[in-house]
Amino acid sequence: MSDRPTEEVSEHERQYQDGSDPQVLDIVRIPLLEPRPKTFQSENWLLDPHSYWVREGTLPASSLDQLADHPAMLWVNGHHTGSGVNDRVPQALADTLGSSLYLLQVSQLALQVSAPGAFFGNTKRRVQGSFTYGRVPYAFWVTDPLVEREFKAKSDGVYEVGPSFITVSLGEPHEGYCYKLVAAVVRGQ
Repeated sequence: MSDRPTEEVSEHERQYQDGSDPQVLDIVRIPLLEPRPKTFQSENWLLDPHSYWVREGTLPASSLDQLADHPAMLWVNGHHTGSGVNDRVPQALADTLGSSLYLLQVSQLALQVSAPGAFFGNTKRRVQGSFTYGRVPYAFWVTDPLVEREFKAKSDGVYEVGPSFITVSLGEPHEGYCYKLVAAVVRGQ
């Protein structure tokens, strides 16, 4: 996280010295200043904005199964948006949770490209990931920029991706809820 009031990490702050961006499965040395845990986001650290990130190598995708998390459920279920499934947590409940990130192995991932607000005049297209975990269905917005770019270049529709590893996160509070997101996708595993 950054030291700005909104805490976002800028593109400039997350680059390697050559200007390239980190990729999923990169092993990265990130200069950190101090831990900044915040309620359920216990993993937060303050980044050093004056230092470049350093790529140390690449993790073989075959190693992901050893790193996968196995939570009983994805935080709190039963709270849905109009287009999502089990995709949000009331902020009061989120504030009692101990983490905001999981690496999951899912047997089937589907990505849907659509303009969910088109009926209301918002034609912006989004990508949503649907999967089942622990026999519970989920549908979360995808924030992985590479996956978003790739699938937004396709026609609206549902694309079966198959077995995958996904990083899911619990985002910042917004209007009384914290939203569950698919932050990264490693396909075909």
